[in-house]
Amino acid sequence: MTDYAALPWMENTEVIGFRLVNSRFPPIALFDDVADADDFEALYQLQALTNPRLRTEVGELNLIPRDQIPFGIAGCSYATAPFTHVNPDGGRFNDGQYGVLYIADSFATAIDEVAYHQERYWQGVRGLQYDRFVFRGLVCRFESAALKDAAALPMTDPIYDPGSYEVSRSCGRTLRELGASGLQFRSVRGKRDRALCWGLFTPKRVRRIHQSCHYEFIWTGTEIGSISKLSRP
Repeated sequence: MTDYAALPWMENTEVIGFRLVNSRFPPIALFDDVADADDFEALYQLQALTNPRLRTEVGELNLIPRDQIPFGIAGCSYATAPFTHVNPDGGRFNDGQYGVLYIADSFATAIDEVAYHQERYWQGVRGLQYDRFVFRGLVCRFESAALKDAAALPMTDPIYDPGSYEVSRSCGRTLRELGASGLQFRSVRGKRDRALCWGLFTPKRVRRIHQSCHYEFIWTGTEIGSISKLSRP
């Protein structure tokens, strides 16, 4: 069994990655309107008096310490959203109890990952013969400090099991409890050889996230039939 705690630490460099988010989820303006935690608390309390939807928009703030939120960066809301709006189904390295910011090494890899999971989800919905989904393309800059490197592990390692997340989620818990900020790993769904992804356990390593373009996914009733780029930066 692989000793995941013994995985090497990555060198501290700036990494550029890519991510797709469903465009029906807008950025959370409150995170982008303030420069620090004190400003956030004051504005949050003020808006809570008049905005009954604020908790829904901002998410579960108790899931992330304030000192982990990178206030003041461009795209703070994009960096923070996966940690305050946790996917209850989880992902490869989280079981739905906490969030992970997943980032790919290219839009091609991000598309492969998202298309796979969208297709699996919609195949379980009966009666949906056609639909159109638009995803917002994000460019992410983050530091690799305190990230573990699992990319050297072979694709036969259990964390890359295409049908089970049992071992990979255990690995995620181990690294998170160890104090790692995340990990680099090989994309399981990416079609390019040695495509990479990163899973960040905290948004504090993010330095900037900005919107780049939009992609349209067409659901035919049985599969994602086509994917088209809608706009350029």
